[in-house]
Amino acid sequence: MTSNREKTVAIVQMPAAVLDSAESMRRAAEHIRDAARMGAELVVFPETWLSCYPAWVFGMAGWDDAQAKSWYAKLLADSPAIGAPDAMDDDLAVLREAARSNEVIVVMGMNERSRQHGGSLYNSLVTIGPDGVILNVHRKLTPTHTERTVWASGDAAGLKVVETEVGRLGGLVCWEHWHPLARQALHAQDEQIHVAAWPDIPEMHHIAARSYAFEGRCFVLCAGQYLSTDDVPAELLAAYRRGVGREAPEAGLLFNGGSGVIGPDGAWVTSPLFGEPGIVLSKIDLSQIDAQRHDLDVVGHYARPDVFELSIDRRMRTGVNICDA
Repeated sequence: MTSNREKTVAIVQMPAAVLDSAESMRRAAEHIRDAARMGAELVVFPETWLSCYPAWVFGMAGWDDAQAKSWYAKLLADSPAIGAPDAMDDDLAVLREAARSNEVIVVMGMNERSRQHGGSLYNSLVTIGPDGVILNVHRKLTPTHTERTVWASGDAAGLKVVETEVGRLGGLVCWEHWHPLARQALHAQDEQIHVAAWPDIPEMHHIAARSYAFEGRCFVLCAGQYLSTDDVPAELLAAYRRGVGREAPEAGLLFNGGSGVIGPDGAWVTSPLFGEPGIVLSKIDLSQIDAQRHDLDVVGHYARPDVFELSIDRRMRTGVNICDA
């Protein structure tokens, strides 16, 4: 018999439609429905699954690069802006309806346009409740290396854990898992389920995800992209392959997945899936968390608040305050 602390979670490791957010959301809705039929209560997608990880930036970092500007414009035009939390008619309407109609929580990695007509992008994780309402939007705090030519820096407005039907849920994007203060900010909110969103998942990314689970005494859903050369538009493929790395194949897999679920002891609950598309389904038992905290609670008995103190400013930063009166 299943206790109310046992949950079923899913990670979608399927290709998106590169630079086609409408088609990607259509596919996402299908995957959400399929995962829900498999019993999932929480469905997670990788970093910027909607509608691509812009790997080409690593080969187009030069000043005034016409090709880089062209692809940035295409990505900007294709990226949704997020509306009011309960607005079912905004750019994410298809995702919201998929969450609502299937009664599941959805965490989507996406390129988020700053405003409907804004010129900046964020690398964001959006959490949607089973009623279709947006529960949180976390914008990656610090884009890594050349990523700064395509994404703006986020703020701490979404650096939080939300109470959901499956547990206390949070997430970080890619190399934020090597940002000690960001990790501690989520640990301090008694996170039970953590989404670790990546584009690719080499060994070091798995190490970071397993370390996070061990440090935070939480379950980690490690989500990686699955993408082949056939999924990338022909006119973008050469630049995309350069960005993926010198070992990127002429034909075949560019991102080979690696999605899996880790327990609060740092061990795999569900081993990583490599080299094939699929929905990674896992059962987790939240009652395991408290037992692991006997040894380590980094915001409790293993903390030193008399020595260290962390302050977090959650105000959303726009730089512009408009007074009409």
